[in-house]
Amino acid sequence: MPRIGSSPFSFPDFRGATRTLVAVNLATFFAFLLAQLASADTANTIIGLLAFDPFSFLHGYLWQPFTYSFVHLGLVGTLFELLSLWFLAGFLEQMHSSAWVNGLYAVSVLGTAAAALAIYAASRPFGYALGPVVMFGCFGGIFGMLVAIGTLHGDTEFLLFFTIGIKARYMAIIYGLIAVAMLFSQQRVYAFAQLGGALAGWLYAQMAPRRGISFLLSERWYGLRNSYYRYKRRRAARKFEVYMNKQGRTVRFDGNGRKIDDDRDDKSRWN
Repeated sequence: MPRIGSSPFSFPDFRGATRTLVAVNLATFFAFLLAQLASADTANTIIGLLAFDPFSFLHGYLWQPFTYSFVHLGLVGTLFELLSLWFLAGFLEQMHSSAWVNGLYAVSVLGTAAAALAIYAASRPFGYALGPVVMFGCFGGIFGMLVAIGTLHGDTEFLLFFTIGIKARYMAIIYGLIAVAMLFSQQRVYAFAQLGGALAGWLYAQMAPRRGISFLLSERWYGLRNSYYRYKRRRAARKFEVYMNKQGRTVRFDGNGRKIDDDRDDKSRWN
């Protein structure tokens, strides 16, 4: 766990993106728990719709890469994931905006699903057809956050198992090596998916603007809109030039559609 504040066991602030991510994941956990108590068949049907299954995704269940991270079943695993999410997201939110943290989580989760889909699709042509694969939980988003911390704040000290101090970059490397070792076990799909989430988190940390992807997209959108308005202004200026030429007057505009004042013409008018 990261050292935050005066105490090595202190929790980071519970606000912004951290509070939203933890609250949504916790709410869905209790929702599935109540569904299982009411009707196990109904709960299993809902889980089948929302968890990520590469076979189902290829047959039209296109929403699963966005929903599987909010599906939580086991109590211990959910507790560990949500505590890790609180620590990592809370730490990142102390130095980055909420939009940036949300973007990192989303990109890491989608990168995890993309990696699982890639290994599933590539297994058949190479003669290693995989059996049914169903993924759930936010482990990919957590791994992406850990890699982002290791990349941007590598000297931050964590407490491994609450006792051993270790820098963030080394902890990310250790978890990465564990995932690589798991590629040779029965959990190879999960391991490859985790590495996909780690790669997505690393790319996001390297390339995303400090204010997040949403800010970048909004800036691009406003830039395109302004370019369109400038094009309309230049077009209107050219039409006005043609019209004034037909009236026997010369009017000139620059490349941005702004009128060019000719002082010599103004002076000759009074001479």
